[in-house]
Amino acid sequence: MGARRLRQLEDEVGAEAVAAYMGFVQDHAEAAVRRLIDRLDDGAFMLRLDDDSRIQVAVRVDHGARQAVIDFTGTSAQQPGNLNAPASITHSAVLYVFRTLLDCEIPLNAGVLRPLEICLPPGSLLNPNPPAAVVAGNVETSQNIVDALYGALGALAASQGTMNNFSFGDGRYQYYETVCGGAGAGPSFDGASAVHTHMTNSRLTDPEILEANFPVRIEAFGIRRGSGGQGAHSGGDGIVRHLRFLAPMQANLIASRRLVAPFGLAGGGPGLTGRQWLERADGSLQRLAGIAEFSVVAGDLFVLETPGGGGYGAPSAGTDQVRGESGLEAHPYRGSTQ
Repeated sequence: MGARRLRQLEDEVGAEAVAAYMGFVQDHAEAAVRRLIDRLDDGAFMLRLDDDSRIQVAVRVDHGARQAVIDFTGTSAQQPGNLNAPASITHSAVLYVFRTLLDCEIPLNAGVLRPLEICLPPGSLLNPNPPAAVVAGNVETSQNIVDALYGALGALAASQGTMNNFSFGDGRYQYYETVCGGAGAGPSFDGASAVHTHMTNSRLTDPEILEANFPVRIEAFGIRRGSGGQGAHSGGDGIVRHLRFLAPMQANLIASRRLVAPFGLAGGGPGLTGRQWLERADGSLQRLAGIAEFSVVAGDLFVLETPGGGGYGAPSAGTDQVRGESGLEAHPYRGSTQ
């Protein structure tokens, strides 16, 4: 369809006009980014991940040339796990961040990157050599690249920094979902609660559809009150989700920000880390790591609490924010998640 409509447009206005206006769209994006660079300052940020690797980024602005260098030198070497991100992921994250900071709406296009030089050390977490495993680089590391860039620019506190990838199945059923959390606060706004953030545009399956097609029951799904960081502007809250399994399944979780909290900026506090556990049908509790593979039987309950976003700016005196740090034994969200 896309090719057919392009041909139709060429027939109407001519191929040269189509190519020219494609160029104009990119020129417009380039000009918008150069205007943005005019008001940016140099900055740097180091973001540590749960596996103790780090993303290091420095933004160096040349106001005379109206250009900027985005330098990831100092980022950890590629890892034996699957959190490595191909260079294309980092380029996409840079384009995304700069597009969100523009003072005008533009179509997504490569003109955004013209004034930006991206330096990626070869063999690093963000530019790995084959055959490095990269499956979580797209869904997890991309989120942390974005947060590190916002941190370097002083623009936005960390969001939940993960997609909370949860999958389960057997020989008949296979299901995969990503789960929302808290967004970071900015200099003039609070972070949103219970949303997918940054480098993801997925939606969660409706409970009715999920329960009609898979042997599970959603017993709770609500906001994790107080999990966003405190600040002059508060970070958004994460969520709490309970899935009861009605048949034996094999399950997998790939989730970040379980050990390193989403950072606040300009004196704002961090959001709460995520956590998860199993309440077994026999009454026992099994805590789970952020990256885990496990089996469930009928009657087991999977509990997921996603991270909140960081706060921005020092909180005012006397601020008393309720935090979502209740113990496992208290089952704090049972029946009171909304």
